[in-house]
Amino acid sequence: MILYLTGSYGLEMATGANIIFFWSAATNFTPILGAFLADTFAGRFRMIGFGSILSLMVHSITYTTIIDVFHSLGMTLLWSTTTIPGARPPCYSTATNGCNSPTPFQLILLCSTLGLMSMGSGGIRSSTLAFGADQLVRTEEEGMTPSRGGLLGSFFNWYYFSVSFAVLFALTCEVYIQDHVGWQAGFGVPLFLMFLSVISFFLASSFYVKAEPKSSLFTGFAQVIVASWRNRHSKFSTQQRSERLYHVAKGSTFEKPSEKLRFLNKACLVKDPKLELTLEGAAVNPSHLCTVDQVEEFKSVLRIIPLWSTAIILGVNANQTSFRVLQANSMDRHILSSSFEIPAGSFGTFALITIVLWLVLYDRVFIPWASKVKGKPTCLDAKTRMGIGFLLSIASLVVAALVESIRRDRAIREGTLSDYPSSKMSALWLVPQICLLGLAEALCAIAQIEFFYSEFPKSMSSISSNLWGLAMSVASLVASLIMSLIDHVSKQWGQHSWVSGDVNKGHYDYYYGVLAGLSLLNYMYFLLCSRGYWQDEKVSQDTN
Repeated sequence: MILYLTGSYGLEMATGANIIFFWSAATNFTPILGAFLADTFAGRFRMIGFGSILSLMVHSITYTTIIDVFHSLGMTLLWSTTTIPGARPPCYSTATNGCNSPTPFQLILLCSTLGLMSMGSGGIRSSTLAFGADQLVRTEEEGMTPSRGGLLGSFFNWYYFSVSFAVLFALTCEVYIQDHVGWQAGFGVPLFLMFLSVISFFLASSFYVKAEPKSSLFTGFAQVIVASWRNRHSKFSTQQRSERLYHVAKGSTFEKPSEKLRFLNKACLVKDPKLELTLEGAAVNPSHLCTVDQVEEFKSVLRIIPLWSTAIILGVNANQTSFRVLQANSMDRHILSSSFEIPAGSFGTFALITIVLWLVLYDRVFIPWASKVKGKPTCLDAKTRMGIGFLLSIASLVVAALVESIRRDRAIREGTLSDYPSSKMSALWLVPQICLLGLAEALCAIAQIEFFYSEFPKSMSSISSNLWGLAMSVASLVASLIMSLIDHVSKQWGQHSWVSGDVNKGHYDYYYGVLAGLSLLNYMYFLLCSRGYWQDEKVSQDTN
């Protein structure tokens, strides 16, 4: 995508990267909004269907999956930018990919297509896992649940397999088509696949289990905030404090709220049962009185936020793919002495391969071996995996800075300073940093998802599965801010920006060095957050 923006649209590196950052942020944030709409108003089937039709009109290489139907509208529009003459700027040099600057209309059309793709992603990614799980539900009379039958685990495995396969296809075959056939064919292939996905999804609609939407947890959180604020001035005598009555929902495992974040406990405190509760035990006004479950669910979210925020900097590092594509595009991408040249956009495949290999080795080799040695079931806990992931992320940036420094020095000695000439240095030197970052993502992402799922109440499992994506959304905005600041400051210090579109005139090594320093500070922040969280957990367990 960065090559399309800097080449066919004539945008500067910083501008094109910022567009991708904002697009990535929107794509990772819209599933949260989609989950709220699906659970509260539309339902999962309607949300996926709406997302499917919209997505078919927009094209997204990164998020094209077998069941990703909502991208359709944006895919069609993005494909149209490669075919309609006035949809993008005219090029004055096909040899150097030199193009005029885009007009406001062309930029609006481009950003609109990317925005539609993000909306499509929000409709699909927020609901596909939950909608698929709905199809596996057994009634209580049958005496079987998805977890007991192993159906749910099998579904998750095949779902992530389809996603991984789609990403692998996008980074290999799709990029190869774009490089050797053209953007028109490159965007046309996923458009055709998306069209087949939409047709197959709706043809099978009569066979789906379609759960009706229920009240959203976000509404419950808002009620907790409002009720706590309304009751903030409530005061009780010593006798009342020892005889407090809390609003406990039927079937709840909580008898009273925890002592953590006690200022929220007033949201579920019953002052006058005759006025505040119905004969069935429900709250007369939910915005004045909440259940203990609602309060504890909201507390769990607040307590997780510090640890959740540590993933943002890792997401910033993962968002630097545009720079690596430009680096690879200026290096020798041939494998050994063969004539085959790896497309610059396909180097992300090495990160994907690393993730898949690690998951297989960890689950099938490491855990069985460690369990055999210790004589009991053993695995790395979530805290350890997160910490290792952050350290590997720092290592990947250090390696990236060293490799880029060497590459730039060689380019200067070879006299290849401008217009993206290929250096004699092999692009395979980029593989170690990509693999390290892929391993860091595999460790940290899965550890955080497992941690959120285990720490949150079961009623919040859908939200917990989307928190990693929300962190990546914030990371895209932070990455855009960091790059814009570095671009502005470095231009004041010298003639060229550190993040110049010309990789040989810029200083990507300095840029990677700044990110490595921020990642080191983030690791220290993670140690403080994790120590505080687990000490709090230990105190709670000892008290209980």
